[in-house]
Amino acid sequence: MVIPQVSVLIPVYNAEATIKEALLSICSQSLPNIEIIVVDDGSEDASGHLLNQLAANDNRIRATQTNHLGLIPALNTGLKLCRAPYIARMDADDVAHPLRLEKQLLMFENNPELDVIGSKVESFPPENVGIGFQIYIDWQNRLIKHEDIVREMFIESPITHPTACIRKELLEKNGGYQDRGWPEDYDLWLRLAAMGARFAKVNEVLLYWREHENRLTRTDGRYSIENFLRAKAHYLVAGRLQKNDNVFVWGAGKTGRRFSKHLIREGCTPSAFVDIDNAKIGNTLRRIPIVSAIEFFDRWNCCKKPILLVAVASRGARTKIRIALRRRGLKEGCDYLNVA
Repeated sequence: MVIPQVSVLIPVYNAEATIKEALLSICSQSLPNIEIIVVDDGSEDASGHLLNQLAANDNRIRATQTNHLGLIPALNTGLKLCRAPYIARMDADDVAHPLRLEKQLLMFENNPELDVIGSKVESFPPENVGIGFQIYIDWQNRLIKHEDIVREMFIESPITHPTACIRKELLEKNGGYQDRGWPEDYDLWLRLAAMGARFAKVNEVLLYWREHENRLTRTDGRYSIENFLRAKAHYLVAGRLQKNDNVFVWGAGKTGRRFSKHLIREGCTPSAFVDIDNAKIGNTLRRIPIVSAIEFFDRWNCCKKPILLVAVASRGARTKIRIALRRRGLKEGCDYLNVA
């Protein structure tokens, strides 16, 4: 039996309108030695019938059907069936570039230190792509090297899950996909980053990401802003913040309030909030002082191992704060992290 070079893992639930296009884009890959593991998670439409038809015409497709248990059980069911050393994720409503897998496998071969390789993405159809979503895609597409990806890991999910190709051994060793009440892909990136995994992307668009109102990130509560904040706080307190004796939060507005709530619940109480709003400076938030930027730097200089978490979500604020902190000699990823 020939072991495939890459296993493509595709969960499916009620995707009759898009599954054929998605699967044909994988079947048309320039890399021939692949297997396509499709898990039909109890679809109630014609998805199962279409899968059987496609599998009958291409023996690389291995389809299995389960009761409807949800995305994470479907992913773990499929993971157990994958035989290749690399797992390439794909969703049932997206379209892969024909060179996607070949380029990702070549990057692994040329960079054996890498553990996860994604790619740039392009969203379609254009009439469905809003400004906010396009800003997110543009941000993601700027994160190509490992250093860029991990530096901005706590802003948002830095890798589009269906672009990812992952070493199977690493994925299995770290418990596969886990349900912690927040996005399963973001949880995976945070877990892998915490154990020192190396990330990168092919610097090309290799996936066309379909935008529609029924996309899971729009309908599943695990993808809410609140749950993203929970995930960030959990992994920061369990990992990165263990090195610091003082934690400051820049931003006493809505995002800072919500984020600090989860920090405190995880056992980390900030030393102070930093804000530029004179109406807030001098007051307290969660019984924690709100200080000006000037006072913050005075406090900072008195600490041994401080860290600043920038929790300001308004557009353009991140750039302005970065400039101000850079002028003071603070280094992103070391002295401070953006978390919004």
